[in-house]
Amino acid sequence: MIQTERDTARSNRRAERDRLAELLSTGILDTPSEPEYDAITRLAAEYFRADTALLGFVDASRVWIKSYWGEAVGELPRDHSIFEMILENDGPVVVPDTSLHAQFKRCRLTLRRLAVRSFAGVPVRAENGAILGALFLFGQQPRLNMVVDQLRVLESLAGLAASQLELRRLRNEFQAHLPRPVPPARRGDAWPDPLDLHQALDRREFVLYYQPEIDLLTHRIVGLEALIRWRHPQRGLIPPGEFISLAEETGLILPIGDWGIAEACAQMQRWCAEDPSQRSLRVCVNLSARQFAREGLADHVEALLLQTGISSRQLGLEMTESSLIPNPSTAVEVLGNLRKLGISLLMDDFGTGYSSLNHLHTFPFDVLKIDRSFVGRMTEGEQPLQIVRTILDLARVLGMSVVAEGIETEEQYHLLRQLGCRYGQGFLFARPMTVEAITPLLHLPGRVLPAFEPARAAS
Repeated sequence: MIQTERDTARSNRRAERDRLAELLSTGILDTPSEPEYDAITRLAAEYFRADTALLGFVDASRVWIKSYWGEAVGELPRDHSIFEMILENDGPVVVPDTSLHAQFKRCRLTLRRLAVRSFAGVPVRAENGAILGALFLFGQQPRLNMVVDQLRVLESLAGLAASQLELRRLRNEFQAHLPRPVPPARRGDAWPDPLDLHQALDRREFVLYYQPEIDLLTHRIVGLEALIRWRHPQRGLIPPGEFISLAEETGLILPIGDWGIAEACAQMQRWCAEDPSQRSLRVCVNLSARQFAREGLADHVEALLLQTGISSRQLGLEMTESSLIPNPSTAVEVLGNLRKLGISLLMDDFGTGYSSLNHLHTFPFDVLKIDRSFVGRMTEGEQPLQIVRTILDLARVLGMSVVAEGIETEEQYHLLRQLGCRYGQGFLFARPMTVEAITPLLHLPGRVLPAFEPARAAS
């Protein structure tokens, strides 16, 4: 029995890898809207008198909306979504009245401003039959109770989308045969490789560690930074420096990063359920450049907030200056949409980029994190100290908060307090910890950490 379950799980993972490979070969993800797909959603909505029609494609962690008619949606979490119902059914799903459908109630593909009372969805398949996405219809009233002929019409429209995908894939194959620069080969014995990262996702080997952000005046824990680690069954705990660059190169940073945001939000939900006073706590998650370049990021984050029930003020997103540089116009739009949700936006490693001051005027950050390299040199002379002083003065003028990273000595701590820095994090207070280790600290009276020595020992 156990062996059969393992074989089934292994087969499912292989099928999912094949499905994702087929999806990536189309090059459809994170592409602008196109008239062909917009025509499909419009025709579907008008024919079935639906309030909203969505055409979505689904990777390892999200339902990415290629086109919509009616309610504007960029992307949504895949976990517990309606797409999972279509995938499990390997075919159409029709729910005339969602109030009478228990499985639909557990689904988390929820539109922000639409009370969904009826639903229909049909798969969009590749040439080999793999389900790459779906055409969805939503109604605000119980209806969409399709007869066979109507369902065939909807499937035909999904077939048109599949045909467009096949044309895209063929174009990609043609372009792949054109001469192009050959990237440097990875060593044959290099570890990890992309398959290792895929398996780590499948087997849930990634974990989040949490490092407290401290009020330097009171030693109260005011926030947590979530930091990813890879708990490998043979190699032990793997730091991010050994796998994040490969994840960026292969595009796997998107599902890995999506998992990180979802896991941090879910953990915050669990902490708040245990103790409502934790609702004043904020958890911060680092975004990679590829995550940040997605125009649907704000929709995805909003859906996660609705899914977990935590407040937007309980989530912070950290990004480095380098993640903003490739596409500043997209950065402005994405940051603006995130800011409208009420999420804290933190510029990480401030001062190490090329034009940090200019970016502060351009992008709507509300928190600066002073890079640990500046904090570490504060005691070496007047110039490093002056750099930190200037950053703090600049933040005051702009009305921004400041978090000093990498505080490791009491001398650094006292200097930062004298300069008027209110918040900080570092080994002096606590190292990054597992959920099991950090949770007792959150239950301390007032979340106030003890003196330095005990705090360091507890880490």
